[in-house]
Amino acid sequence: MYNKLPIALGAALAVGVAGFAGGAMAKVEGDTIVIGSSLSLTGKYSTNGFHTQKGYDFAVKRINDTGGVKVGGKSYKMKIVYYDDESTPSRASQLTERLVKQDGVEFMLGPYSTTMTKAVAPVTEKYGVPMVEAEGASRSLFTQGYKYMFAVLSTSEYYLAPLLDIVAQKAKAGWKSPSDLRIGMAFENDGFSLDVRQGVLDVAKKYNMKIVIDDKLPAGPEGGGAFAQQEEEEARVRRARASEQEKKAAAHACITL
Repeated sequence: MYNKLPIALGAALAVGVAGFAGGAMAKVEGDTIVIGSSLSLTGKYSTNGFHTQKGYDFAVKRINDTGGVKVGGKSYKMKIVYYDDESTPSRASQLTERLVKQDGVEFMLGPYSTTMTKAVAPVTEKYGVPMVEAEGASRSLFTQGYKYMFAVLSTSEYYLAPLLDIVAQKAKAGWKSPSDLRIGMAFENDGFSLDVRQGVLDVAKKYNMKIVIDDKLPAGPEGGGAFAQQEEEEARVRRARASEQEKKAAAHACITL
């Protein structure tokens, strides 16, 4: 996945630059086309932002090493100007506007996450700047009628849906009906995660699977910890009840004897 995505992204980027160059003047420094990107290099999304940057850099290196892109019969190299949006949507929006208005960038690579992409897309649309993105997968991004945003990914409702199809097929091949299966799930309460959840609900409904746990975690890194604490407390209560029942059963046995 890590190797294939940058190659696919690089191909899309190269075709996009070549295709749009006829209608838009790209920022060129010598024989190099300059692309902009607002990425989360610090803050909540910094780890994934770092890997996104490595993927973009790999794609550009691959393009440059194989001769660059041809526009109007001339070959151009590519380079990326990055700004750190600090995992903050408003900052991402500001930096995207800076890349376009001050730095003169005419082509963009998307940020990491649906949240950040939602902040950036209205800016690139406003200025008619094509953006190739690979990290914003919420289907809500693709229902806004954006004309300048292009993606090389599956939308988030499909992330877990195929897994449930496989589980259902395995159940049919064994001794269970898919309708006998029970599903427990807990998703962070944000647009992307809730789209993934909706995909699970759609497939579960198709097979009449039962949803026995459907929790929403607080947004942010503390969400999973809060859920784990809740599960631990519930397990403690269950153990206490079981212990009490065992004591009552033992007392009853003594009285009977």
